[in-house]
Amino acid sequence: MVVVANKYDKEELTTRVHIPFIAKQNKNEIMGFIENQKWRYATKKFDASKKISSTDLEKIKESINLAATSYGLQLFKVIIVENPETRETLKQHSWGQSQITEASHLMVFCNFNSVKSEHIDSYLKLKAKLIGKEESAFKGYGDFIKSKTAEMTPDQTSEWNAKQTYIALGNAMAMCAELKIDTCPLEGFSPVEYNSTLGLHKIGLEATVVLTLGYRSVEDKTQHAPKIRKNLKDIFEVL
Repeated sequence: MVVVANKYDKEELTTRVHIPFIAKQNKNEIMGFIENQKWRYATKKFDASKKISSTDLEKIKESINLAATSYGLQLFKVIIVENPETRETLKQHSWGQSQITEASHLMVFCNFNSVKSEHIDSYLKLKAKLIGKEESAFKGYGDFIKSKTAEMTPDQTSEWNAKQTYIALGNAMAMCAELKIDTCPLEGFSPVEYNSTLGLHKIGLEATVVLTLGYRSVEDKTQHAPKIRKNLKDIFEVL
């Protein structure tokens, strides 16, 4: 759904907490980010003996929480599956891929299957609290969001929310690369079975995409393969 700029967008900009702009970035940091993206790959085999530290896990969670979402609503949740038996069950519904049970952590990114008034009201309540304004100051903006989201069909709503969830996935993968933690995003699974196993529909969620995180095994030959990417001129066009 394309949202046309309006007076409430302007209101959002004028009430946002401003952070001092850093005019110059360290060139080494920028190149480090690029090199880390080149380093990462879709890990096929993890070293099950190596675990992500609680400190690094918190950084990954924070990067997910900071992901951009439409209107800032964050209509997704991330289920971190630790139970070995549950992970073994999910492996059966993931084409038998070993990453599900061998990776240090398993994250199931889920999107809400609807946009409810309470989702919007909760966001505006938090916004008012953090900015230091009365909730009533955002009533017009809230009514606008509700009117626009109400225009979508249930299928369109679910698809819209899923797109926001993928942005969060991207944040997680980028942070992991910075921390030299390996990942493998998986779409090769049965959402229906995941929803059932994790009881997602009972809480208004549906499985969108899976992320396995940990450390590559020395036996994973994929890590030695060259990264295949198109030339930049084949990706970008200037109009």
